[in-house]
Amino acid sequence: MLPKEQLNRINELAKKSKSDGLTLTEQVEQKKLREAYLAAFRGGMRNHLEGMKVVDEEGNDVTPDKVKKIQKDKGLHGR
Repeated sequence: MLPKEQLNRINELAKKSKSDGLTLTEQVEQKKLREAYLAAFRGGMRNHLEGMKVVDEEGNDVTPDKVKKIQKDKGLHGR
């Protein structure tokens, strides 16, 4: 995740954008911060999903083969 200072800056720029508007420099900064935030979020979500194990009602592992391969390559779940 992004450092707290960067998250605070994203929020400051969003508030200023709604009230006063942003300068060109601030718009560029906001875009870079948003891209960094989205990259961090997507990375975290990918790690979370790749680490999941899907089990049906009967207790059988029904994790998709594509995910099992990723888990095996990363050494997760002993696969």
